[in-house]
Amino acid sequence: MLEIKNLSISFPGENGPIQAVKNLTLSLEKGKCLGIVGESGSGKSVSSLALMQLLDDRAIIQGEAWLKTESGSKNLLLSSEKEMQKIRGRKIAMIFQEPMTSLNPVYTVGHQVAEALKIHKICPAKQIKSRVIELFNQVKLPNPEEIYQRYPHEISGGQKQRVMIAMALSCKPDLLIADEPTTALDVTVQKEIIQLLKDLQQEVDMGMIFISHDLNLVGEIADDLAVMYRGDLVEYGSSTEIFTKASHPYTKGLLACRPDLDTPKGPLLTIDYFLEGKEVSSQAFTPQNTLEEDILRVENLSSWYPLKRNFFGKPIAWLKAVDQVSFSVRKGETLGLVGESGCGKSSLGRTIIRLQEAHGGKVLFQGKDLLELSAREMRKVRKDIQLIFQDPYASLNPRMTIGKAIQEPMEVHKIHPAKERKAKTEELLKKVGLDESYFNRYPHELSGGQRQRVGIARALAVEPKCIICDESVSALDVSVQAQVLNLLNQLKEEFQLTYIFISHDLSVVKYMSDRLMVMNKGKIEEFGLAEDIYKNPQSAYTKKLIEAVPKSGSL
Repeated sequence: MLEIKNLSISFPGENGPIQAVKNLTLSLEKGKCLGIVGESGSGKSVSSLALMQLLDDRAIIQGEAWLKTESGSKNLLLSSEKEMQKIRGRKIAMIFQEPMTSLNPVYTVGHQVAEALKIHKICPAKQIKSRVIELFNQVKLPNPEEIYQRYPHEISGGQKQRVMIAMALSCKPDLLIADEPTTALDVTVQKEIIQLLKDLQQEVDMGMIFISHDLNLVGEIADDLAVMYRGDLVEYGSSTEIFTKASHPYTKGLLACRPDLDTPKGPLLTIDYFLEGKEVSSQAFTPQNTLEEDILRVENLSSWYPLKRNFFGKPIAWLKAVDQVSFSVRKGETLGLVGESGCGKSSLGRTIIRLQEAHGGKVLFQGKDLLELSAREMRKVRKDIQLIFQDPYASLNPRMTIGKAIQEPMEVHKIHPAKERKAKTEELLKKVGLDESYFNRYPHELSGGQRQRVGIARALAVEPKCIICDESVSALDVSVQAQVLNLLNQLKEEFQLTYIFISHDLSVVKYMSDRLMVMNKGKIEEFGLAEDIYKNPQSAYTKKLIEAVPKSGSL
């Protein structure tokens, strides 16, 4: 149904054209799924955006992309805008990587999904709302009637991603391009969404291109697999063959560098180990001393959202995002925090550093109750307790260069002499796997994974004592994820940093954490040593989370 021939994409750069994709040739049969994997910036997303004619005018595109339709074959790259408007959504739909930037902040999410049904006249006007609610049920959104009326900022990252999936599936397209469709989803919903996509594929004989950095996940859904590296196609064949007999060093690296539930605490292998033969330290990370003093203690912390208001604007119903939560974090440890989307993980992290209002309790950081500090006093404390945000695009100023964004906190907190800040910024960029050429780039010029690395560098810029990592590696492909996890562990050892590591990826949390906290519906479900909880989970909820983790070699 789709044949891509010699697709090449380049963009103008300071020193000549930057080649993003080089002579890519792929094909997809009707009813089959093609998985595309590779590092951030390898050309995966750019290729799919070119098929939809969604790249800006600067892109230089060559080659062919033939889509078979009832009326014959069409070269997508040469189709007019009028033809593409009929194709987009109806013939080809796309689930975008970053749901926050793909949803319009001034319309409710229900209105935005309904719009696709109206444009393509999928069902009578009277049935549109009920069809949208049915789609929300299909993608496992809680309280779909309420979600229909909410704006994007009023729902969690995982819920926004599910709205995008519902929108893409609304017109039952012939071809679905799923660009990191489960990045923001917890493992249980991820499993359900993968099953939903499989069922829809069989039901309507839909073709699918599934782009992901998670090879275990791709192995569960893809019939064929294409591995891309720096714009080149380095391996292409059936998923079973590539998973069992990978021939290219890059593919071997991708398969080896993702932690699973049995990965020991030592440094993870990285792509460089396979491509360049670089050595990786075999020294295991020092286990946390359980007698260490507490750096953070949270007592009966609550944070609520108003769900309904009366005529005068007074809240009459509340969502208890964080409900009477108590725990402590020891100096120098990593406390893992897991739970399904909407369970209160991110709300807890934001409430601790007062980016979200608390409705009761105490947050004692190095003996001071943060909830009682003035705004001026809190600003001083923020140097010591930083947050790496979940959505890297929304947390970066689009008008500020990457270098300036990392330097700004140094200037605010007067860290390092002014003359040294540029050199320190370039050093931080290198530490998170970027080079000094990124210093003068803007956020829109970077891929999702690259933006996330900038967010990590910015948090490290003020030399904090405690960092709350809110899904800080969820947007990264597995090879960069391995580098960043190794970096976080090295920095923890070097500077005695303390982490609260929030993630829906249980394999990563188990690898990183000394102790683990499981959250469910705003409350603590289980709390203890990470190894003990994974080997012997006490609650049915924790067991369900562990069982949903994609297993390596699942093919």
